[in-house]
Amino acid sequence: MLSPIQTASVDSLTLAPIALTPVTSTPVVVPAVAPAIDLKVLHIVNGEHFSGAERVQSHLGRCLPKFGVAADFACVKPGKFASMLEDPQNVWGTGHDAAMSHRFDLRAAAKVRDLAKTYGYDVLHAHTPRTAMITSIAAKMTGLPWIYHVHSPAARDSSRAVTNHINAWIERQALRTCSHLVTVSESLRMDCIRQGVSEDRVTIVHNGVPAVRPERSVYPTPNGRWTIGMVALMRPRKGLEIAIDALALLKKRDHDVVLRVIGPYETPEYEAGIQSQINALEIRDRVEPIGFTSNVPEALAKLDAMVLPSLYGEGLPMVVLEAMAAAVPVIATRVEGTPEAVTHGVEGLLAEPRDAGSLADAIEELVTGKHEWHRMAESAFQTHAEKFSDLAMAGGTADVYRKLLKLAE
Repeated sequence: MLSPIQTASVDSLTLAPIALTPVTSTPVVVPAVAPAIDLKVLHIVNGEHFSGAERVQSHLGRCLPKFGVAADFACVKPGKFASMLEDPQNVWGTGHDAAMSHRFDLRAAAKVRDLAKTYGYDVLHAHTPRTAMITSIAAKMTGLPWIYHVHSPAARDSSRAVTNHINAWIERQALRTCSHLVTVSESLRMDCIRQGVSEDRVTIVHNGVPAVRPERSVYPTPNGRWTIGMVALMRPRKGLEIAIDALALLKKRDHDVVLRVIGPYETPEYEAGIQSQINALEIRDRVEPIGFTSNVPEALAKLDAMVLPSLYGEGLPMVVLEAMAAAVPVIATRVEGTPEAVTHGVEGLLAEPRDAGSLADAIEELVTGKHEWHRMAESAFQTHAEKFSDLAMAGGTADVYRKLLKLAE
C-alpha cells in the first residue's frame, strides 16, 4: 500500500474522446492457456462497500489476466473492499491507497497519476461519479485514455435527491473527456444516449458472475414451507419495505413463507425503521436476519427463491445473476436492466416496483406450484451459462481496452 503523495497541479492536456464501434455481450472464447500480460489497467474505485459494483470489480480483477490484462485497484475511500484487497489471499490484483479526505478532494488525482507512472498502467477505468471526477483529472495529467463503467443511473441511484443531483452533475462534467463508456445493460446504454452521449462511445458489457452452483439436498414443495431471501446492501432503493409488506400479505393468505435478509444495512436509522415495520406487522417469526456474507452462492443455495424488489436505480443486479448461476429462481421487479436477464415465467417472475400486492402475487404463484420450480431453476442456470458468466464479462471488457488503445495509437 502506497503512502500519500503530495498534490501536483493539473496540466493543460486535453484528452479527446475516442469512439469505438458499440459492442454487446457475446459468447467469448477463453484461451486454453492464459496469454502473457501485455496490458495493465488501473481501476479507480470507491472502496468502502462490497456490494454489486464491487463484485463486478473483483471478478474483473480475477478474470482479466486470462485475457492478457493485469487489473489493479486504487481506492479513494477506506472500507470493506479496500480491506479485502489487503488480504494475503486476495487474487483480484494489487490494491493502492488514493484516499480522499472529502468528496471534492482533488489531491487523489495526483495519487492516481503517480500510480500510473510508477506501475506503467495503460488505461484508467473509473466506476463511480466520485472516481470519474478523479480519473478525468488524472487522465489529463498522464495522457492516458480512460473508461467509465456505468453500473447504475447516477441521477436515480439513491433516495437522496440532493446527492443524486450532485453525483449526476459530477458525472456529466467528468465524462466530457472520457474516452469510452461501458454500460452493464441496454437500459443504461439508452439512458446515456438520451443524455447526449453518442452511440459510438458506448459499449454494453453485461455483468457476469462465476458459474457456482452449490449442491442442494432439500427442494421446495408446493404449499409447503418456503424460504425466500433478499441479498443486498439494505437501503431504501432496494425495496426491503415492499418485501416485508408482501410477506405480511402472504401470512394473511396462509402461506408459510419466511424472508431471509442477507446483507448489512446502509445506516442504523434505516435498520431501525425496518425493525419497527416488522414489529408493527407482527411478522417477527417470518423474518430471519443474516447480515453480511462473503459467500453469496452458499447463501443462495439455502434459498427456495431469491427476491429483489428494487424500486429504481438498478443496472443489471449481480445478485440476480448469482442466483441464476446457483439455479435459484428469481422474483424481482421490472426495473432498469433486470428484465434483460429474467424473462417472466422462465428464469423467474417479475413484479411491479413499489407494489407489495404485485410482489406477493408473484411469490404466491411460485409457492403454490403454478410454475414448476425445477424447470424454472434449470432455465435460470442455463441462461446464466449462455449470457452472464464472469469470463464473458472479462472478455468483453478486455476487447474494449484493446480497441481503445488501438484507436489511440
